[in-house]
Amino acid sequence: MTSRSRGTSARGRALIAAASATALLTVAACGGSSGGSDGGGDDPIVIGISLPLTGDFSEPGKGVQRGYEAWAQIVNEDGGLLGRQVELKILDDQSNADRVVADYEVLIAQDEVDLVFGPFSTRLVVPSARIAQEYGMLFVEPAGAAAEVFEQGFDNLFYAAPAIADDHYNNLADYILALPEAERPETVAVAAMDDPFAQGTAYGLRDKLAEGGLEVLVDEVYPPNTTDFSPIAAKIADSGADVVIGGTQYQDAVNLIVALQQLGYQPELAAFSTAPTNPEFSAAIGAKTEGILSPTGYTPDAAWPSNADFVERYTEIHGNPPGEDEANAYTTGQVVAAAVEAVGCAEQGDCQQQLVDWLHENEVDTVVGPLTWDATGKPQGAHLIQQYVDGEITIVLPEDTAEAAPIFPKPEW
Repeated sequence: MTSRSRGTSARGRALIAAASATALLTVAACGGSSGGSDGGGDDPIVIGISLPLTGDFSEPGKGVQRGYEAWAQIVNEDGGLLGRQVELKILDDQSNADRVVADYEVLIAQDEVDLVFGPFSTRLVVPSARIAQEYGMLFVEPAGAAAEVFEQGFDNLFYAAPAIADDHYNNLADYILALPEAERPETVAVAAMDDPFAQGTAYGLRDKLAEGGLEVLVDEVYPPNTTDFSPIAAKIADSGADVVIGGTQYQDAVNLIVALQQLGYQPELAAFSTAPTNPEFSAAIGAKTEGILSPTGYTPDAAWPSNADFVERYTEIHGNPPGEDEANAYTTGQVVAAAVEAVGCAEQGDCQQQLVDWLHENEVDTVVGPLTWDATGKPQGAHLIQQYVDGEITIVLPEDTAEAAPIFPKPEW
C-alpha cells in the first residue's frame, strides 16, 4: 500500500478550500468531538463519510446514510468500539466525483478522522478510494460494485456485499437458459444508465443471455440526468423484445417503466436493478409491479445471526424494515468494526494497514451473510433474485432460498 504523511498536497489544499466553503456536515450518533481522536482514552472514534445526499444519486444515498446512522446508534447503545463511542461526520458530495475527492481530502487531512466509510455509486467510490489509498486508509464501501472498481490496483478496498455488479443476475440467467426451448424467450432489449454499476448489472445479464443464444435487439445507454424516456421506450416497444433489462438506479427506472406502460409494451420478463427494492417503487409506477425482477444482496427475512437484531432495532428507529442500501451500509460498519475489535486500534497511521491485513485474512459475519474477499476486495458470494409476487417483493431464486416460485411469463402491467 502506498501511504503518505498528513501533510496536504497543493491539490489537496485547493480541494479542501472548495469543499469547506460549501459542504454540508452532518454529525450523527454520540460524542461531541469535531475532529479525529488522539488514538485512545475516552475520545469518540470519528468516522468520515461522503454521500450523495443531493443530485442524481440522492435517493439511494439517503438510504446509505440511514444505514450508517443506524449502525452508529446501535453500536453506541451496545458500548461502542473498543469501549469508545463512535461519531459520524457525513459530507454531501452532491453526486459529483470532484466533490467526493474534496470531501475525503477534508475528512482525512484536515479533520483527521480516525476511519472512513465509502460513498454510494461506483462513480464516486473509485475516486474516493484513490484518496483513501494515498493516505493509507482502510476503505470499506457499500455500493461500488462495478468490475472496474476491482481493476484499479487498490489493496485497501473491500466491498461490503455478496457479489459484484456483473454477477448480480447469475441466478436469473441460469434460470432463463434452463427453460425448455419452446418456453425460453428469444430476444432482449437493454437500457442502461451511463454508470458503471448500472451498466455492470445490465450487461452481466445481457451477455450471459446472448451467450446462451438470445438475440439483443435494443442496447441503449442514457445519461444519469435523463428524465424523458419516451424515445428509448419507443425503441424497446417497437422491437417487441421478449425480455427487457434496465440497468437503473431509482427514478430512471420509474420513468422508463411508466413510459413502457404508456406504450402498451408487454415483455415476458422485466428485470431492473436497484429500483424495485425501494419501498416507494410500487406507488411510483402505479402499483403495476407484478412479475418485475431485481437482484438483491439482502432480505430482512434472512436468518443470518445478526440480521434479526438489526431489523428489529432499525425498525424501532425508522418505523419500517431496512432495504438493501441501508443493509449494505450497516454491513460496512460491521466489517470495519470486526477489524477494529480484532486488531485493537482505530486511528490513522500504522493501524490502518493492520486493519487491511486482518480483513484480507478473515471472514466477517454480517447481516448479508458471511463475507470474504479476494486480493482486489471483491466479495466471494452471489446475489438473490427478487420478484413482485402477489404485490410483495419476494425471493424467487436460487431455489434453495426461494420464498416463492418465479413467475414466468410476467403478467401484463
